[in-house]
Amino acid sequence: MPDWTGAEDDSTATRYRLFGESQVHGISPRYEAICLGIADDAEMLRRLDALPRPKRQPNLLLGAVRFLGGPVESWPAFRAFALDRWDDVTATMAVKRTQTNEPRRCATLLPVLAGLPGPLALLEVGASAGLCLYPDRYGYRYESDIGTHALGDGPRLDCRTTGAVPLPAAVPTVAWRAGLDLNPLDVRDDEDVRWLEALIWPEQTDRFGLLRDAVTIARRDPPRIVAGDLLTDLTPLAAEAPPGATLVVFHSAVLAYVDRDGRLAFADLVRRLAEQRPTVWVSNEAPGVVAGTERPGEHRRFVLARDGLPVALTGPHGHTIDWLAG
Repeated sequence: MPDWTGAEDDSTATRYRLFGESQVHGISPRYEAICLGIADDAEMLRRLDALPRPKRQPNLLLGAVRFLGGPVESWPAFRAFALDRWDDVTATMAVKRTQTNEPRRCATLLPVLAGLPGPLALLEVGASAGLCLYPDRYGYRYESDIGTHALGDGPRLDCRTTGAVPLPAAVPTVAWRAGLDLNPLDVRDDEDVRWLEALIWPEQTDRFGLLRDAVTIARRDPPRIVAGDLLTDLTPLAAEAPPGATLVVFHSAVLAYVDRDGRLAFADLVRRLAEQRPTVWVSNEAPGVVAGTERPGEHRRFVLARDGLPVALTGPHGHTIDWLAG
């Protein structure tokens, strides 16, 4: 997930402090301690501030150290490794992106996808390795205070729900699937998969097994992911979708890495696509990243929206979905 906070003070120290206090607090104690340590460490901040702004992200630094085999058990051990191997760490950060590809996000997307007229043509923006392009290949178990709702076959995605979530009776039929990414990852490449593993927070051990199961599914039918920009390459890729299918342009934790003008231009682009053929835009982003999805004080959940209109609050890694009234 991105470490976008929306704070007016967006200094490196503030980004790491807010990431530790609001995003990993209570979820990853190790990362919380590391990020709070960095926020108060003049030498680490000096070195991070020498990097291009997009490369100072907490998730990117944490993932790079993990990818290199560095320790995350404690802040002192992390600091010693990072400073000693700084050239290797920054070289890794220079060529990598925070491309968390969490398949459980399909559980939060499914209530919207399954309610659309099928078959579906799925086009994921910021697809990473494409593991979220297979909502029809997973099994689902939704838990609520009134019971359990299960459907589908394949690796099971568990999700806790509140509110009147429109739980589907069956997974959707997918006629076509493709992804767009500035730097696509290849599920058949072991090093790319190892990078995806390095982006998983260390205490969330269940995500490792689910990632490997999702990779197995994708390797049987590797997704088509085009290297390109969301503003210049979306339209030609969308044109390849079969005309008889509902085109679904969707993304999770992507637009936070795009500046405000780029986000507005992307929204206009998707709306123009919808004028040409049946198209639905599904976004799953931090509050306020998509115009009209602001949620003051909400830092730990995403806003799921259909065509720009919020329908639910979701856990960033797909563990929860809280349906909004109305």
